[in-house]
Amino acid sequence: GEICAFKIHGQEMPFEAIVLNKTSGEGRLRAKSPIDCELQKEYTFIIQAYDCGSGPGGTNWKKSHKAVVHIQVKDVNEFSPAFKESMYKASVTEGKIYDSILQVEATDEDCSPQFSQICNYEIVTTDVPFAIDRNGNIRNTEKLSYDKQHQYEIMVTAFDCGQKRATEDVLVRVNVKPVCKPGWQDWNKRIEYRPGSGSIPLFPSIHLETCDGPVSSIHTTIELQTNSIGKGCDRETYSEKSLQKLCGASSGAIDLLPSPSTTANWTAGLLMDSNDMIFKFDGKQGAKIPDGIVPKNLTDQFTITLWMKHGPSPGLRAEKETILCNSDKTEMNRHHYALYVHNCRLVFLLRKDFDQADTFRPAEFHWKLDQICDKEWHYYVVNVEFPVVTLYTDGATYEPYLVTNDWPIHPSHIAMQLTVGACWQGGEVTKPRFAQYFHGSLASLTIRPGKIESQKVISCLQACKEGLDINSLESLGQGIKYHFNPSQSALVMEGDDIENINQALQKVSYINSRQFPTAGVRRLKVSSKVQCFGEDVCISIPDIDAYVMVFQANEPKITITGMDHFARPAAQFESERGVILLPDIRIVSTVTKMEHSVDLREHDRVNKQVVVEEMLHNLDFCDVLVIGAELDPEQECLELDRGELQGKHLDATNSTAGYSIYGVDSMFSYEQVLRQLRYRNWGTSAASDRKFRVKCSELNGRYTSNEFNLEVNILHSSNSNFMDHVNHMIFQPKFLQSVQHPEGSVSAVHSSVVPSVATMVIIICVSILVLVVTLGVLRLRSARQRGSLGHEGPKDNEMDWDDSALTITVNPMEKYEKPHQTEEESEEEDIDDEEEDTTSAESDDSEEEEEEEEEEEVIVQKGDKQNATRQEQLEWD
Repeated sequence: GEICAFKIHGQEMPFEAIVLNKTSGEGRLRAKSPIDCELQKEYTFIIQAYDCGSGPGGTNWKKSHKAVVHIQVKDVNEFSPAFKESMYKASVTEGKIYDSILQVEATDEDCSPQFSQICNYEIVTTDVPFAIDRNGNIRNTEKLSYDKQHQYEIMVTAFDCGQKRATEDVLVRVNVKPVCKPGWQDWNKRIEYRPGSGSIPLFPSIHLETCDGPVSSIHTTIELQTNSIGKGCDRETYSEKSLQKLCGASSGAIDLLPSPSTTANWTAGLLMDSNDMIFKFDGKQGAKIPDGIVPKNLTDQFTITLWMKHGPSPGLRAEKETILCNSDKTEMNRHHYALYVHNCRLVFLLRKDFDQADTFRPAEFHWKLDQICDKEWHYYVVNVEFPVVTLYTDGATYEPYLVTNDWPIHPSHIAMQLTVGACWQGGEVTKPRFAQYFHGSLASLTIRPGKIESQKVISCLQACKEGLDINSLESLGQGIKYHFNPSQSALVMEGDDIENINQALQKVSYINSRQFPTAGVRRLKVSSKVQCFGEDVCISIPDIDAYVMVFQANEPKITITGMDHFARPAAQFESERGVILLPDIRIVSTVTKMEHSVDLREHDRVNKQVVVEEMLHNLDFCDVLVIGAELDPEQECLELDRGELQGKHLDATNSTAGYSIYGVDSMFSYEQVLRQLRYRNWGTSAASDRKFRVKCSELNGRYTSNEFNLEVNILHSSNSNFMDHVNHMIFQPKFLQSVQHPEGSVSAVHSSVVPSVATMVIIICVSILVLVVTLGVLRLRSARQRGSLGHEGPKDNEMDWDDSALTITVNPMEKYEKPHQTEEESEEEDIDDEEEDTTSAESDDSEEEEEEEEEEEVIVQKGDKQNATRQEQLEWD
């Protein structure tokens, strides 16, 4: 009557049933081990109850009917969501809004739908233009830009429906691809140029992207815009006269717009540019050229040259703008010849004077050019070979499109007035005044009577020192056509193969051959046109706007050195040749460079080292000025043989204020000429001394040298003066240096001024030395006799000095020169000696022999090398 057991039928069920009350038959079903929903969500099995009537072998008990038990395992949210991928990648094209860029997916290992399903995704990274939905789809919320950001990295997390968050967020990387835009790729906006770099490529890795367009040909123009620099390009800022001499132009050019000076003062009232070689005309100013500067009657051949920068002036279309005008000074208003701009045309007027034939003659020559009104600098040359007049603009020839004839001007005795920037109205008005003013900039306006210039000289005068260049023309390829403009500031290239055009443009470079270029920006513009196969609408290529940054050159320091004080007897000053003023002048130019080096051992970031290098460049003038009272032309002058200037690009002017040598030439040429400058004074009785100052310049005064001062003493015949002079010479070590320069009459001075006192000193010294040598010879003979038994053969011929007891007394003044010299002076002497070795035909030996003869120095036996070197140190006066 009791229940003794419950039995579960099924394969290895993790449950057991135990009896709680046998009488009532109550029991409990329980798990034998932990139950895991993730392993099995539900169990179904059969259970039976047994009474206690079982026999010894477990037989004879009675079983109940079978009951089915169904168990469901309730889930616990023990697992977090995990993403299927460790990282997600996607690419998008800029400028589009996507519905879905990509989908992320996470899973959860929980068994129940509530805890195993992912209910939400979230973007963790803030401030990104992306959003994500419940299914993990990521989209962009705004249009993306490749220029703004190439790539986005965002972190995403997931939540299950029990709001349990993923343990690890996942990285999503979105790349932004640019929309394919036709145009030039891989070029830099800024190109840096350091002076002396030669030719540097502008776009070394440039290439054209055409987005697979069907391109048939490409036409590219590269322009270097240099209108901000000087006369439109980095030309040497030398004066027009110097440039004409450099280019081999025929002499006789008259500068009508010189820099204001005491001799050329008519430009003093004009507006000037910073470099005082460019004149600006604002329509209110004109300049009168004084009479006598330009010949009154020009022949049938003459040349007018000028630099002009001109643009259209609003409201002045009908007005004539005068560049150069020769008109009647009084009474009448006739224009004899003139150069002017009218309605953006250049007009040259030339009215011939009346002669026997009173006939129509060509009188007005008109040229229609874009350059006249483009507000850029251009070089104009008007070559007159009457009746033919030719215009050169930037080296290119232009014939007049219109020539009008006129009657000749009838003869009159009215004086003429030459003007620049406006025309003089001398008559037919109440008060003579300027009219027809010029608006623009002019520079280097010259007129050359009687000569016309060759094409070669004109090209040289307008030649540009900077421009575009092509490295290795040979490798441009067969299919590339190219063309430079005359000043090489514009280059046009054309080809039908994209790869060839790419390579050609990569070879285009910038070059600046000036030693000291004008620092600043040079703008670059590259414009391209593309033709396509059989398509009306073709791709358009955006222009490139870049610039070349030219750095400031290291400025040179020009140093003039030499003997700064000397004295000569009055007789030499009075002689026909006078006295050479600067026998050993030396002009050296150095540049200081900063070098940056890194010392890894001491972990110093930057060590600045100053390096001084000597450099060679041209000078454009050297002035030898008189300090104090000006020269008296009745008794003194500075002279230079004009033959010294031959073969050099130099010229010279002389006045009572000094001597000026000018022209663009090397420092060496200037040295050679200055060393031949002589000072004469044939009235020395009243004169005692003179002071001079030497100063040199490069680039029209942009770089100037130190002021080198020289004092010259005139020695009169009195002994007191002379002894003062001797003492003075002793304490002027630089004077002794002049011995090394046997030019002119320097060494002759020594022999001519040696007095009887000095002669006695020399004779005494010679006597002592001869005595010492004689004693030495006697001792040598006795030593020889003693040693003659043991010495035979060739050894007898050798001179074995026994100088153990030999004492030589030397004048203590002989050591004066070397210790008192500064290091700079000794270096200068070394440099000077080296230069003389390369330039003079005389050898060192011949110079030494001349010095020995002229200075009556002590003769030393050839075998004694020690005394020979000692003799070289002795510089007896």
